[in-house]
Amino acid sequence: MQEKTNIFYGIDWILIIMYILLVGFGWANIYAATYSETNLTIVNTSTIYGKQLIWILLSMPLILLVLFINTKSFERFGSILYLVSILSLIGLFFFGKEINGAKSWYSFGGMSLQPSEFAKVFTALALAKLLSDRKYNLNLVKNQIKAFIIIFLPTALIGVYDPGSALVFFSFFFALNREGLTLKYLIFSTIAIILFLLTIAFGVKIVLTSALIILTFGVVYIFYRNKNYFRFNWFKVIMLYVVSSIFILGINYTYNNLLKQHHRDRFEILLGLKTDIKRIGYNTDQSIQTISSGGLLGKGFLQGDKTRGRFVPEQETDYIFSVVGEEWGFLGSSLVIFLFAALILRVINLSEKHPNKFGRIYGYGVASILFFHLIVNVGMVIGILPTIGIPLPFFSYGGSSLWGFTILLFIFIKIDANKRYDL
Repeated sequence: MQEKTNIFYGIDWILIIMYILLVGFGWANIYAATYSETNLTIVNTSTIYGKQLIWILLSMPLILLVLFINTKSFERFGSILYLVSILSLIGLFFFGKEINGAKSWYSFGGMSLQPSEFAKVFTALALAKLLSDRKYNLNLVKNQIKAFIIIFLPTALIGVYDPGSALVFFSFFFALNREGLTLKYLIFSTIAIILFLLTIAFGVKIVLTSALIILTFGVVYIFYRNKNYFRFNWFKVIMLYVVSSIFILGINYTYNNLLKQHHRDRFEILLGLKTDIKRIGYNTDQSIQTISSGGLLGKGFLQGDKTRGRFVPEQETDYIFSVVGEEWGFLGSSLVIFLFAALILRVINLSEKHPNKFGRIYGYGVASILFFHLIVNVGMVIGILPTIGIPLPFFSYGGSSLWGFTILLFIFIKIDANKRYDL
């Protein structure tokens, strides 16, 4: 079969070209963010851009390895790989190295790896494996719980040290929704987020009182519209009051007692409750100024004075988009977002055409992860979302991030290339 003799047979070259453009342009911006006028040598492992170039070059054999693997192996061993990733996350509690306040890394000599970046890939495979079972019915509550466990287990393990990275796993709900999960979960999640922000902004007393009043008006309205509706449902109505009250009180307790001070500060700055451009809000304030200074066309490659002055901390990692904004301007930034959007839509389009349910679900998992990272990272850099520290795919400096997203995408490319064998 051609799958065994030609690993490039049937692959989508449009996705390959998009990947090369994103990785290449991402490296150029890392170079701009970290270069020194006294040392312009590109291949220099003592520099950040030199190290990133090594990671990029090492991605090539990694891509070939993914393309060599038989497509069915991803489905057959998806659950095992997921279990390995869970064990690697548990191992961080005992052997993890703390970097930037998060104990999320394994250190091997001079190299560090972040297992959470690979956990996304293996969670997507495990979820696709579970949902693609012919006997699996997502409408059954017990089956929904199984899917939730797959998602929430790595979320909980990562969230202990790195809440920002943990939030990424909630993007899998988009894939679940495509497979028939009712929208009520997304609606409840949206309401929960709104209540969380309102509780921070106005306090627990005002929000709790307002919520109970709104619930009461809703109950009265439905009761008079259909008096028989609540004949046997008063218990549910009472539980709605109880659960709502406990949830709002739980938000207040979690926010004031479980979240760290710097997390609370970021939310309060986002909501305009405090102004702190010298400490917690410094990164975001400088990032906004840096992007704004780029104007329409940007200042040109290596010409960003704010970038060269390193006004934005972490500008080669989480805030790499600020470099794009200053040196390439609004048009360059728009082009980057357009390229990401085209990549995501391409993955969704190919997923919809896949004859195998496993391939479709995995494809939606890939698109969901990329979409979440793009929206949150760019939103964070331009100041409309709180700083939670997740990378911009293929752009931000870091070998774990680059390898994780590369494996994520190329597994899909391999699965898509051999969809004719899944008929």
